[in-house]
Amino acid sequence: MSDLFLEPDEIAKLTGIRGGHKGKTREARQIAILKAQKVPFYVNAAGRPIVARAVIEGGKAEPRAVASWEPGVMAHG
Repeated sequence: MSDLFLEPDEIAKLTGIRGGHKGKTREARQIAILKAQKVPFYVNAAGRPIVARAVIEGGKAEPRAVASWEPGVMAHG
């Protein structure tokens, strides 16, 4: 089990969608449900919805912005 993202069977359980129907793929149906539920997700290169585990467990859904870093030598001129 991935610590960062939900597994495909977990997404199926979350959405209630385990297969395609009426010409739509399982992934397309899952994406439609996730959008309707306003669950933040990404679509990977294979067309599968990817949900961060933190979204479901109550953590931050979006990565935090990190301030740019420069070495101390450059900062002091």
